Amino acid sequence: MDEPDALFDNDPPRPATAGGGGSLGATPDASAPLAVRMRPRTLEELAGQGQLRAAGSPLRQVIEGDQSLSLLLWGPPGTGKTTIASILSRHTGRHFVEVSAVSAGVKEVRAAIDTARNRLVRTGAETVLFVDEVHRFSKAQQDALLPGVENRWVTLVAATTENPFFSVISPLLSRSLLLRLESLTDDDVRRVMRTALSDERGLDGALEMDEEALDHLVRLAGGDARRSLTYLEAAAGAARSRGVERIDVEAAEAAVDTAAVRYDRQGDQHYDVTSAFIKSIRGSDADAALHYLARMVEAGEDPRFIARRLVILASEDIGLADPTALTTAVAAAQAVQLIGMPEAGLNLAHAVIALAVAPKSNAVTTAIAAATADVRAGKVGPVPAHLRDAHYAGSQKLGHGTAYTYSHDAPYGIAQQQYAPDVVADAAYYRPTEIGAEGGIKERWERVRRLIRGR
Repeated sequence: MDEPDALFDNDPPRPATAGGGGSLGATPDASAPLAVRMRPRTLEELAGQGQLRAAGSPLRQVIEGDQSLSLLLWGPPGTGKTTIASILSRHTGRHFVEVSAVSAGVKEVRAAIDTARNRLVRTGAETVLFVDEVHRFSKAQQDALLPGVENRWVTLVAATTENPFFSVISPLLSRSLLLRLESLTDDDVRRVMRTALSDERGLDGALEMDEEALDHLVRLAGGDARRSLTYLEAAAGAARSRGVERIDVEAAEAAVDTAAVRYDRQGDQHYDVTSAFIKSIRGSDADAALHYLARMVEAGEDPRFIARRLVILASEDIGLADPTALTTAVAAAQAVQLIGMPEAGLNLAHAVIALAVAPKSNAVTTAIAAATADVRAGKVGPVPAHLRDAHYAGSQKLGHGTAYTYSHDAPYGIAQQQYAPDVVADAAYYRPTEIGAEGGIKERWERVRRLIRGR
């Protein structure tokens, strides 16, 4: 199934071309797609984006104060970029013209601006020029927008899903108010669908919906409100075709051709699947670990949570048996932050396989646990005098640092001297295994320990 890219984007009720006109604020026909019919009419109806809807916010000032100020809207698909253009057009009464960066060239851009300028001169009517996916415009095409923006022949509303500091020319950036739109939460998307179920513009209460089916569509929507309404409309059609008045999981599955994953991110399934995931990696079963990873990802689990668990596991269950394990896990966690889903799923799978097939050792875990147990038991004697700070006046009179042996002056760079307090001078917390790279570490550490302690 083709999925629209953005919240109420690219499908205005009365499409406008570069040389024509129209109004996104026009009332859509009853036969229009559900996502179009449910397009928010006011900022209060806009899903999420509390930072933009707040009293006194720049966006409110532009809309309610009817200021002629160009906007650059930057955010993920489905977060309300075209909706904001619709609200601006509706509330200011300005003529609306849409230019798609996918199909329009410099000629079309200039024609739209010339038409807007002539309209302003003849009738005094101002124009909102909406440019979707402005990051697809070449430098020349973006340059063509500048005269209209500078002279305020148009109120430019440009939308982009890419970082505008890399994809939009500096002159256009400096002449526009940059507004950052945040991803919609699951609760935001859930409210959008609940409203569509009951609103007269939507399904008008004709159908009810099971919570499990609603959760399934929320998960598949991936924070995209338009996509969620597209799925809801398809699920409603599936329910009606079966002659029922309730959208259940079966109807939702049929509508989007994706099986529902039974997974409660706050309940037993979350903890059970996570536990099985960690134990599978610890047990070196890469296949099972990938199965549980797929279940968590498909159920909409926060990828940052998965990455954090991998970072912990790298030290807890692998440690120095494979010194690269922690590096791999941290790199995957950083990739999740840098790239985002779904592409970062590859990075998570990479890390899961690497950690699962790596040699295992819990020596790091038992070492810090043993040291912590001694500290909690009160074994915290004074620091040996020769290790204490000797960089202040009078410290040598106290014997601080006077008997310290500089390790680099000793044979092999290892000096025989006591480092731990007397109470734990003979403690042996780190007990490396002979597994993987830790086998070599074990042999060296035992020699080093004997040299340090003079044995």
